[in-house]
Amino acid sequence: MAPNDAVITGFTVRDLRWPTSLDNIGTDPMNLAGENSFGYLQYKTDSGLIGTGWSFANGQGNDVLCTAIRSLAPRFVGRSLSSITANMGETQRKISSGQIRFMSPERGVLQLATNAVLNAIWDLWAKAEGKPLWKLVADFTPEEFVRTMDFRYVSDVLTPEQALEMLKQQAKTKADRIQLALQNKAVPAYNTSAGWLGHSDDKVRELLKNAMKQGFRHFKLKAGLGIEADRKRLGFVREVVGDEGILMVDVNQLWDVDQAIEYMKQLADLKLWFIEEPTSPDDILGHAKIRAALKPYGIGVATGEHVNNRVMFKQLLQAEAIDAVQLDACRLASVNEILTVLLMSSKFGVPVVPHSGGAGMVELCSHISTIDFVVVSGKKSILEYTDHLHEAFEASAAITPEGYHVTPRVPGYSCDVKEAQFLEFECPNGSFWSSSVGQKMLSDPWRGVPGEQSS
Repeated sequence: MAPNDAVITGFTVRDLRWPTSLDNIGTDPMNLAGENSFGYLQYKTDSGLIGTGWSFANGQGNDVLCTAIRSLAPRFVGRSLSSITANMGETQRKISSGQIRFMSPERGVLQLATNAVLNAIWDLWAKAEGKPLWKLVADFTPEEFVRTMDFRYVSDVLTPEQALEMLKQQAKTKADRIQLALQNKAVPAYNTSAGWLGHSDDKVRELLKNAMKQGFRHFKLKAGLGIEADRKRLGFVREVVGDEGILMVDVNQLWDVDQAIEYMKQLADLKLWFIEEPTSPDDILGHAKIRAALKPYGIGVATGEHVNNRVMFKQLLQAEAIDAVQLDACRLASVNEILTVLLMSSKFGVPVVPHSGGAGMVELCSHISTIDFVVVSGKKSILEYTDHLHEAFEASAAITPEGYHVTPRVPGYSCDVKEAQFLEFECPNGSFWSSSVGQKMLSDPWRGVPGEQSS
């Protein structure tokens, strides 16, 4: 039996949570404690191949995500891989259809579950072909690429015919960019690990200096503590990285629209590239207003890690609301919808700078940014790099001494977590979550909420 004729025979879903809050990883103005978490799905097949997919959560609520994944995963049991992948655009449309669509069409927890299920199919497909996912996609013909996309709701800005022509144009020089990818020169990295709000000033200085030694020249920091505190922190950061360093700030949806405008004007002298998630991720016109107001000050606007679907990205692009598309590998409907957003972004001339600030996201986004460079836009764009939990993965992400992401080489979508991690961090029975510390954290109903957290 050829691997691509494998039949899916069953699945497992597991609740995996790392206590990253104990190291202040993920701290931001809206959340004091983040437990990087996965709703972790594996499809079993009669060929022995296993397809792994997951969506990301932040501690509380991961049980809800796992339940949603269990509601969708049975749809592919009994199906051959080739029958699913023959037209992935149709597959995406069908899994988002039916009675369950009423719960929350292409958004929210069900969209996260859709992502995990389709991630597992893409991972299985790439493993069956013996290729890392980015190379699987890079080897598609333009026609095969277009068949992976669902154009419903976005055909007013991007038709299949337009997508085909864009891909054919890039295909003329694709081979050269594949070679750059194989030389680990496709995706420059930027650093976020120095910027968590929970770090002391001394810790930030130490992390920045280490990052510069690694070749980083782009740095993103959390902000929103108040003008005086932010100016103090960003001021010494600018001193450490020098005038050549490129700084960005992120406030994780903290402000109202006018508040964001007035606040950021007071930071203009620090020469910031962009403000990330300045307001509600759903407020498309608000982002457009902020961008227009800050443009004279040289500050751009970026958002996307909480944008649920291609329609919202379409409108952000139409409204000229963003300077960077920060799509999230686990928020959209897997690779299918990501490819659609890559093409729309390329058509509008807006760079894709994926969000990859959580466990495993660098592993996934290394594939996405490589696809964007090699196949879609033909242009290099930076990708976030955080330095935690790479050791948990079978195919871990890494950075070259020159500050580039190492291009994935292992067949699949780099989703597989080492089994030893589950012994310690599967919830609720892993050794950490069974401990007194873990039990106290799990029993805190206000965990992460400023002024309410008790654990």
